Amino acid sequence: MARHEPSRGLHLGMCFEIQKTDREAVLLVTSAACRRGIGYEKFNFKTRFQITLDDHALIFRSIAGSLVSSSYWGRHSTRPLPLTVCSPCPPPPGAVDRFLTCPMLIVSREPMTPSRLYDRNFAIILAIQTSFVLTSTLMAHYARWIDFLGGSLGQVGWIMGAGTILSLFLRPRIGQWIDRLGARRIWVAGYGLFAIGCVGNLLLVDLHPTIYLLRVCLMVGTALIFSSLLTYLTQIVPSDRRTEAIGIIGVGGHIGMLLGPVLGDLLLSAEPARGNFVVLFLAAGGGCAVPALLVCILRPLPGQGSGSAVGLASFLRTAREHWPGMILLVNFAFGFCMTVPFVFLASYVDQVPLRIQGTSIIGLFFWCYAGWGITLRIVLRRVPDRLGRRKVLLAGMLFMSVGMFSFQLVDAAHPWMIVVPALLAGTGHGLTFHTMTSLTLGLFPGAVRGTGSALALMTCDLGMLAGAPILGQIADAHGFSWMFSAAALFCLVVAGVYGCSSIPVWQERRRTRFATASGGNAP
Repeated sequence: MARHEPSRGLHLGMCFEIQKTDREAVLLVTSAACRRGIGYEKFNFKTRFQITLDDHALIFRSIAGSLVSSSYWGRHSTRPLPLTVCSPCPPPPGAVDRFLTCPMLIVSREPMTPSRLYDRNFAIILAIQTSFVLTSTLMAHYARWIDFLGGSLGQVGWIMGAGTILSLFLRPRIGQWIDRLGARRIWVAGYGLFAIGCVGNLLLVDLHPTIYLLRVCLMVGTALIFSSLLTYLTQIVPSDRRTEAIGIIGVGGHIGMLLGPVLGDLLLSAEPARGNFVVLFLAAGGGCAVPALLVCILRPLPGQGSGSAVGLASFLRTAREHWPGMILLVNFAFGFCMTVPFVFLASYVDQVPLRIQGTSIIGLFFWCYAGWGITLRIVLRRVPDRLGRRKVLLAGMLFMSVGMFSFQLVDAAHPWMIVVPALLAGTGHGLTFHTMTSLTLGLFPGAVRGTGSALALMTCDLGMLAGAPILGQIADAHGFSWMFSAAALFCLVVAGVYGCSSIPVWQERRRTRFATASGGNAP
């Protein structure tokens, strides 16, 4: 289709053809249309929407003027947002008051978001994610350090929980700091804070209250890093491949998850001694230097930092304005289910007990869980954007639920059956996380993408924070079988609720496709 420079002949009867990379831009200038009932979910690939006599002047004026040079794009782009007109043709008779079928005006963000995904910049981000997850998983042995200093199990819980709770409360401000100062600056600051939390432990000779502060540094540093990574990633990749990008970067995290605990076991394989922990903390703290340096060579984003306000009221206002909807319940349910492998699995293995001569049950579980997740992410990387993110997400939730139920197959007589829930839950994780994150961030424009990232990760953390005591009480009172069943049922119910909420979206898209096809054949 031939393209040429924008024309000043904007007139009633022009039709917008909305591409996947255009939805945010179009949404910015169609507030009147949105108030008249055209919601974000109705803006789909090549969806046409109606311009009536009531709102065409406002929309055209926005497109011809304020969209191209508005303060919004002025803060986030070094050049105006271009308009591209495709093969102008006169509208069919009577098209003013119905969906217009002549694709004439395309609002394009291509200069800001290159269509190419796998480039040098993306490879650097993948290396950053892999190296930091490998480094951070060394801190999976932090409970052993507390025990070495003379702490009890109760103190382990308080120290570990303090950092988690405080990082959760700081999530809103973290998102706003990213929006205000730019993702790369906060990203590097996160590595610095995490390194301080690691190396600072070398100053401890007993269980001093300072350990609470150091644990907070570790958790808040991690929150800064992952929120910044997610924000930066979703700002540089093509929006129609955003889900794929999040999934592939997640592969780097899985690789680090596989290697980090093994390296930690090697460093602490001998009898616990201070020298071993010194090496562990120096390796974790020094390991932050590599990803921090890599962040510094990433391609800077135009107009980083929006100068937005920082505060809880501002966070709530932004979240309400771009509210993602029912997908946040899925984020919560995902975090709820993650307490099973990441909190209760070790206790389950010890209490059953599960033993395989010469094999670590937990190691076997996570090698299957993460290894299969890596395979799925790579093989099915384009499926969510082609088949539909909601459908893939629902499939992932169903696999997660079945994976929780399948723990019933495992007992002391059949320890190898742990592979079954590992593969099923790994499938659920591999299909769910990147799709739900992409759907959560879909409504947040680049200026407030940090807030969107913080909201997505915060609801997931809330799920884990709520899941730990609830599932723990169920396990204490009724046993692990009931705990697994409760997690599975909750996941299944949330999948059903989200599936029901998606039905109107699918119906509207079907009607739109039918209207488009019918209109295309109009004389």
